[in-house]
Amino acid sequence: MRILVYPHTMEVGGSQLNAIELAAAVRDLGHEVMVVSDPGPLVERVTAAGLEHVELDPARRRPDPPTIRMLRRLVAERGIDVVHGYEWPPGLEAYFATFGRSPAAAVCTVMSAGVAPFLPPELPLVVGTEELRELEAGRRRYVRLVEPPVDVVANAPGHPSGEFTTRFGLGDDRLNVVVVCRLVPELKLEGLLTAVDVVGRLAAELPVRLVVVGDGAARDQVERRAAEVNAGAGERVVVLTGELFDPRPAYACGAIAIGMGGSALRALAFGCPLVVQGEAGFFETLTPRTADRFLTGGWYGLGDGAAEGPRRLEEALRPLLADAGLRTELGAFGRSLVVDRFSLQSAARVQEGVYRDALTGAGPRGSLRSALGSSAAVVGYKVRRKYARARGRAPADDFNAVAAARATPREPMVDKR
Repeated sequence: MRILVYPHTMEVGGSQLNAIELAAAVRDLGHEVMVVSDPGPLVERVTAAGLEHVELDPARRRPDPPTIRMLRRLVAERGIDVVHGYEWPPGLEAYFATFGRSPAAAVCTVMSAGVAPFLPPELPLVVGTEELRELEAGRRRYVRLVEPPVDVVANAPGHPSGEFTTRFGLGDDRLNVVVVCRLVPELKLEGLLTAVDVVGRLAAELPVRLVVVGDGAARDQVERRAAEVNAGAGERVVVLTGELFDPRPAYACGAIAIGMGGSALRALAFGCPLVVQGEAGFFETLTPRTADRFLTGGWYGLGDGAAEGPRRLEEALRPLLADAGLRTELGAFGRSLVVDRFSLQSAARVQEGVYRDALTGAGPRGSLRSALGSSAAVVGYKVRRKYARARGRAPADDFNAVAAARATPREPMVDKR
């Protein structure tokens, strides 16, 4: 098969890393794969993997008719069989690029916490959690589960970290609690600020330090809180490294990891015991007892309110900081779980099956009624979002935030991530 993969952005982040790694792994199964995307830091990953890259105009509107026409042209000129969009704008553009009597099929992957309701029901959909698959199965013709994959060979215990620890002054005997994430208001910020405060407080009595790897719109807020904590401690007990193109040395130097989604799984691949971060004060250590909830609902959770976060995180960290044997035990459990269930090679074979399934339908793909309905719904969504932005209430990662808001009536989630 000839496959065109279309990530939603090329900033460092879980969905797009999954897209690139799976594209290369599917290529290794014997298929021709190319990537179309905005410019950005992860383009280097695409070319390093030996994949052809076609650049899009980053200033375009999304969804964008000229982009749809370009995708149609690539389908015709390159004999593309499948156009695979990650997240809703590329997914919708893939759908319209293959609409009607196109020889190609469209596939959409959603790794967000919620699926945009205007994605056409006949568009083959891939989601990242069993809970979301069950939710969407009653609404759509085809939904498959492909859990966020991890390259368990490239991400493994023993990865070199000496240069990283020297560069950022992490070479003493403190235990590093590592967080690798985007520093953005929705989903992430609440837990990040809690981690800064809690580790800062614990550092007064235990040899611990928080290492935060990433960048984003909320960086200034995290830096200010870290500066306050470090000033109170009289030393650097919170270290911000900024964004790293390759964060593996950070994972490798960690004694404990805090994370959600794909970052949580990558931490497990390095044999780090994991505290899963969510929203509304949620922190939970991965153990054999708690694993099922994350395997079903994803590597995230909702607590009883932000005020509970400091207590829950401290209760998770204290036993891990005090007991090296427990860290080793839970780290080995997490590594085994990732190798057995989330390996990149296994995910690539499932993805290959999704592509074949998408191609099995002969004749016209999509109905005019569905296409018109999706178009109208997108226009309505754009109008509402423009209004919310004018009032300063539009979240950056809307369907993650909206899904969280639906999940609990206790606390609005629309301005968090």
